[in-house]
Amino acid sequence: MSGYKMVVLMKQVPDTSSKAGVNPDGTVDRARAKRMMNPFDKYALQKALEVKKAHGGEITVVSMGPPPALEIVVEALEYGADKGILLSDKRLAASDTLSTAYALHMVVKHVGKVDMVFTGLQTTDGDTAQTGPQIAERLDMPQVTYLEKLEVKDGVATMQRVVEGGHQTLEVPLPCLVTVANSAARLEPKRFADVFAVKELIRDKAAYDKKVTILDLDVVGANPDRAGLKGSPTVVGKTWKMGEIGGSCTMFEGGNAKDEVAELVGKLTADHGAILEEVLP
Repeated sequence: MSGYKMVVLMKQVPDTSSKAGVNPDGTVDRARAKRMMNPFDKYALQKALEVKKAHGGEITVVSMGPPPALEIVVEALEYGADKGILLSDKRLAASDTLSTAYALHMVVKHVGKVDMVFTGLQTTDGDTAQTGPQIAERLDMPQVTYLEKLEVKDGVATMQRVVEGGHQTLEVPLPCLVTVANSAARLEPKRFADVFAVKELIRDKAAYDKKVTILDLDVVGANPDRAGLKGSPTVVGKTWKMGEIGGSCTMFEGGNAKDEVAELVGKLTADHGAILEEVLP
């Protein structure tokens, strides 16, 4: 195979437009929520597709989750990925970032020699931005975060990343792992806009099995005690629903800014005077 062998890590998350709710035990009720591809991961997939377009190669999309997460693996094929792997195992339930990184790095090792691993900056359901860097550490790969632009030549990646106050340019030898910023290029429209090719693939089981693989912890050689709840030191004391989206507000209009601020302070003092006395000098 010519070109570069790439892995893109993607996650299925609750649709932010749906009402997920909270279970009695304090966990997010994902079963009731609609599902979608993590928006941040789309930037990672686009960057891998750009490398493939320029240099050739193969893109394997890897996701971890329950069986419905296969939906985003197939969706990635519609955008132009070559293969898909879903790590699905009940023993992965309640994974925090540490155990997730452990499990996913075992999948990448199972894939074999790779030149680049791409991840999104973070996920909409966790927002920690920890998993990508942790995977890089476990794979003993150099890592670059907040990537915007990427050029690869002679086994070296020249990257532009976002830093506070501007940008930084780095040269990193392959293999490496990058997390892609949401200021990078957006994911281009699906190569198979009518998904005809993917539908035909699903009808042809032999062809489908060559493109999409479902694995468990045993197949990738992962230790179950380091995955899922057993391997998760993070403890969430409690979660609760703050309320429905919406509310009320008071608009202060007219006059000058000084008068509007005085009116605002007056109302806050009248409504919440006791609280203000505690927090203000």
